[in-house]
Amino acid sequence: MFEIKITDKDLLSHLYLIDLVSLQGLNAFTLTGDTLCSDKTLVGAKASTSEAISTAVHSKLKKLVIFTEGLHLQQLTLVTQALAEHVQLVSFRVLKVEGVNGFAICAYVELITEENLNQQLEKVATRFSVELCLVDKTPSLAEPGLLLMDMDSTVIAVECIDEIAELAGVGEQVSAVTAQAMLGKLDFVQSLRTRVACLAGADESILHQVREALPLMPGVANLVQLLKSYDWKVAIASGGFSYFADYLQDRLNLDAAVANDLEIQNKKLTGKVQGGIVDANVKAQTLTKLANQWSIPPHQTIAMGDGANDLVMMNAAALGVALHAKPIVRQQADIAIRNGGLDTLMWVLEAGKV
Repeated sequence: MFEIKITDKDLLSHLYLIDLVSLQGLNAFTLTGDTLCSDKTLVGAKASTSEAISTAVHSKLKKLVIFTEGLHLQQLTLVTQALAEHVQLVSFRVLKVEGVNGFAICAYVELITEENLNQQLEKVATRFSVELCLVDKTPSLAEPGLLLMDMDSTVIAVECIDEIAELAGVGEQVSAVTAQAMLGKLDFVQSLRTRVACLAGADESILHQVREALPLMPGVANLVQLLKSYDWKVAIASGGFSYFADYLQDRLNLDAAVANDLEIQNKKLTGKVQGGIVDANVKAQTLTKLANQWSIPPHQTIAMGDGANDLVMMNAAALGVALHAKPIVRQQADIAIRNGGLDTLMWVLEAGKV
């Protein structure tokens, strides 16, 4: 019989395992004490004994955090089988975070090969509709840290400049500039200045209209609240506009917001940006500056974003998180949250405790 030792004997963890086994109709699994048993060994998994796996052993393993709404054991089996050529499973642990709905599974694994590992994680996550975050060391909730986030399509579910352009009647012009930038014909600074130039003459009241209708990304308010309860700092660094970033700082009780300033004269947009541009390098510099300002060590920093313009910031942080990002960004980030809410990041941090 194949046994997977449940390393977390917490009552909640045990109850969730009972629920998974008894309510999912998975007859191949039984729960005996704190051990999950199957008549068949999962492909790629070690046959373990019922003895506890030591903390020392766990410290040498990587953690594959698996979560999705309605996660069940069949998905764990399929994920394990699909990754068998890349990772070897040692044990499972159920993750439950107060304030975050549902649960996640932390699979402790040994790497067999890193060749094409990110591509395989991406493929398996998409195929089985789960989130897969492979982590080694993560920032700790036991000491203060810093989360720095992009704004557009990360904290909020829209791109502000596109919303402004639509209301100003220049949506097509701005989209055309964006398309050029995506083809590599314009860098970020050129793209931003060109798009903002399209807004010349637009009424300032349009900004207010957009601001009043800003849709927050799922889980962002909860994530901020939870992190701040652990004495963390949370901030925005955006290539967007301070008119919206400052508003979000107040709305979400953020600790700082850095963004571009639109020039306004006589209640009209001039089509110019005041001062320097917040580009990829400035975002990364902001991470370092804020961490130093609040005496937060580098290993306690997280950067989250959705675009290529966020990769420098992500690389500067201890943990770079791609949120609902394009494949090229997910490939280069440390972990990716493909569909889940922002507060699911708490499961990754919870996994780092053991």
